[in-house]
Amino acid sequence: MSRPAPRRPAEGTAAVDMSGVLEIVNMSDTGRKRPHNEDSTVSDARLGLAIVADGMGGYKGGEVASAIAVTTILHEMRQALSRINPTQIDKASGLSQGALLLRDAITLANGQIFQTASQEPLCQGMGTTVVAVLLHDGNRISIAHVGDSRLYRLRNGRFEQITSDHSLIQELINKGYFTREEAVANTPKNLVTRALGIEEDVVVDIQDDVFLPQDTYLMCSDGLNDMISDEEIHLTLSKYSGNLIQAASELIRIANQNGGKDNISVILIRPRVGARGKMGWWKKLFGWFS
Repeated sequence: MSRPAPRRPAEGTAAVDMSGVLEIVNMSDTGRKRPHNEDSTVSDARLGLAIVADGMGGYKGGEVASAIAVTTILHEMRQALSRINPTQIDKASGLSQGALLLRDAITLANGQIFQTASQEPLCQGMGTTVVAVLLHDGNRISIAHVGDSRLYRLRNGRFEQITSDHSLIQELINKGYFTREEAVANTPKNLVTRALGIEEDVVVDIQDDVFLPQDTYLMCSDGLNDMISDEEIHLTLSKYSGNLIQAASELIRIANQNGGKDNISVILIRPRVGARGKMGWWKKLFGWFS
């Protein structure tokens, strides 16, 4: 099956360095039941980029698939952001170049994983979920995901899931067959309906949102949210809001305490204390949302 040529976005001023503005904490743990960690995570505060991938399938195939995903996406985004301004809006889609770049990088990673699985007997059947975010100058966060790895946002005391799982449970809920509680009780967990590397082509969900100065974002593999309810995650983030390292460590500790049935990956992102006034767009945000 032929694959369409990759989109070539318009070039412009490269992205600004976000490392002085963003605080990013990245942690991953094997958990208590798995012999090895099939999750892969990466974060680059300079780019404002963070990625969580949860691998699956084959003899060490999950590790291979998730590693290909994060390394491919990171490499492609570094190359693209050196020459393209992610805040520019694509007139055809209405989305930022940042969101489109994430989509293209994930699409490329899907092809790399699919090809490797087709050529390497030990990797047959492997795949991975992925969630990736890009926070960039201009008060924008771009989000892309495939599968059931999640992005949450804590804003003004409200904690909510931003991504929608590509899972059997979520599909049953969307179609009205079950409430969330009924679906969780009656449907096997971890049955994803979309993942990287399973088919030659993949649909990547992308979106843009506004990033406010007080926001905290949580990215995670399902090893966290399967072990801890959203309410308990919210309470933990609120309790340790002054220290993201402590917050991430506590989330992993609780997940392990509750069984640790899967690998657990957590990335927390928020503006650095004292950095909110360094860049002009923070000041604009205060004016827009005050």
